[in-house]
Amino acid sequence: MSVRSVLLVDDEPDIRRIGQLALQRVAKWDVRLASSGPEAVQLAAAAVPDLILLDVMMPGVDGPTTLVKLRELEGLKTTPVIFMTAKVQRHEVDRYLALGAAGVIAKPFDPMTLATQIVELLAAKP
Repeated sequence: MSVRSVLLVDDEPDIRRIGQLALQRVAKWDVRLASSGPEAVQLAAAAVPDLILLDVMMPGVDGPTTLVKLRELEGLKTTPVIFMTAKVQRHEVDRYLALGAAGVIAKPFDPMTLATQIVELLAAKP
């Protein structure tokens, strides 16, 4: 799968900025930002991204709930979603994958290898 556009969803402004800079400068991807689940659903519906990076723990609507809402939208049923979280114990990762995530990236992430991690996760997905 070729990635050109990414929607990065995180309630932390620093994470959004670092992720955006890393993906735009290193991978040359178009990156849109959302700070909440509802904002992510709205942006994703308007401009369907190739990939969604989704924070698990956000106030209000969390990442797993946002994923369910995204899957209800036409055009986003098969869009790869990768969760970003500090909670990466095996049972937690298994839960995210069972929800339909393409993978999980541990936070804090390395900005210089973020794009490579994403490409590897997408390549490993059957």
